[in-house]
Amino acid sequence: MGKVVFKIGNDVSTDIIYPGRFMATLLPTETPQYAFADDVEFSKKLRAGEILKGSIVVAGQNFGCGSSREQAASCLKGYDLIIVARHFSRIFLQNSINLGLQTIICPDIEADEGNELEIEPEYVQNKTTGGKFKIVPLPKARQAIIDAGGLVPYTKALLLRRMQK
Repeated sequence: MGKVVFKIGNDVSTDIIYPGRFMATLLPTETPQYAFADDVEFSKKLRAGEILKGSIVVAGQNFGCGSSREQAASCLKGYDLIIVARHFSRIFLQNSINLGLQTIICPDIEADEGNELEIEPEYVQNKTTGGKFKIVPLPKARQAIIDAGGLVPYTKALLLRRMQK
């Protein structure tokens, strides 16, 4: 179960998630400090450690549109946020999978900041309002990458298993 700590609308670009002026910062360990940098209040809470790991960001359609910058996914992964959106842009979704960022596609999600959500394999339950919303599952191979923590850990584990045979 997680708490919705931030709600944002449709067409949230990678420039909103990770502003372009910080593109010189590439290390995944450094990118989180710039997550939602232009939303001063939320950014301050993230940097101050006021947002717990496993907290949820709820978004509308086309989350992560715009440029293909991987930093937009890595800055969110750095806080171990869960992103529940009605729809993700294709490139952002793939970057998220590669980095192991938990992304949930939930086309009918209805939740506000402060709501408690329980994420099950097939649906998201809003414990605050009682609403239950169907999830569009990722293909098993993509979910396996997220579950492993990203493409690098997934590949390492796969290679280790093959070497042990």
